[in-house]
Amino acid sequence: ISGLKENVSEKSVDVIVTSPPYNIGIGYGSYNDALPREKYLAWMEEVGVAIKQALSDDGSFFLNIGNKPKDPWIAWDVALVLKKHFTLQNVIHWIKSIAINKADVGNYPNIGGDIAVGHFKPIVSDRFLNDCQEYIFHFTKTGDAHLDKLAVGIPYQDKTNVGRWKAAKEDKRDRGNTWFIPYETIQSKSERPHPATFPVKLPEMCIKLHGDAEMVVDPFTGIGSTAVAAMRLGVPFVGFEIDKEYLDTATARL
Repeated sequence: ISGLKENVSEKSVDVIVTSPPYNIGIGYGSYNDALPREKYLAWMEEVGVAIKQALSDDGSFFLNIGNKPKDPWIAWDVALVLKKHFTLQNVIHWIKSIAINKADVGNYPNIGGDIAVGHFKPIVSDRFLNDCQEYIFHFTKTGDAHLDKLAVGIPYQDKTNVGRWKAAKEDKRDRGNTWFIPYETIQSKSERPHPATFPVKLPEMCIKLHGDAEMVVDPFTGIGSTAVAAMRLGVPFVGFEIDKEYLDTATARL
């Protein structure tokens, strides 16, 4: 937080994409991820205030945060704390794993049966379902930031929609707020030493959705996924990270 407040000019950032600790007991190298809830929420509010100071008036703050099955309120508790400082313009669901019955898929080519794709880590519980999604809260200062929805759009499956609907001006539609983004395949843990990172495609889509970004910041850089996304898109990036191992990995990826 201090790095953000001291090194980033006020209202100079167009897009912030970040994933702070979720406070669910993950084993980070340089951070206690099991704070008392009120202390964690107070800290997250400090983070929000620092981000608001750096964010431009029409900027976008994309906050990736998840829960654990036995404590599903964490993400929403954070959102409510940040409500004092931002407008929640969109709620995006990052789908990490999905299962679809063939009967619900329809007559898509090359799909002969039920499908289950994405990252799935079973939990040992007869009470809770596997949590196969996380939130991407899209905060803005006023709630009216204009987005380039078709920059992350997908082609219409039913081509008759093109021209039939006034909003369908080309063969591409709004992706909506459910984003299926699987993790990149890795060969060993050394390639992803951070225990809770997101795929590069996630910040890449956030940056594209905002459109015309001239500065991207991630105050919890981790192993540099947002930095890699910004580099791929040719957008200047500033990041902060307190763990040297994660920072070294991020630097190597760049």
